[in-house]
Amino acid sequence: MPSQTSYGDNLIAPCRVLDLTDDKGVFCTKLLADFGADVVKVERPSGDPSRRIPPFYHDETGPEKSLLFLYLNTNKQGITLNLKTRRGIAMLKE
Repeated sequence: MPSQTSYGDNLIAPCRVLDLTDDKGVFCTKLLADFGADVVKVERPSGDPSRRIPPFYHDETGPEKSLLFLYLNTNKQGITLNLKTRRGIAMLKE
């Protein structure tokens, strides 16, 4: 009989992951989020570049319409931070 935890079969659920990746690592954090980790995507003030990559939902451009961005960031939370400022760095550490 398999052992039970308070998270059921999802041992990754108690983990928090800060997603500071670029296009080479974003799929990995997507998998972690899909498996139950609490993933927080940190975006620069101008937004993730993948927000501007087509195709777009209903062919309408916009920061929330890129199907690539939506696919790669499902199950993630998000925050926008300017990591070139002290305040942004402090918020990241918090």
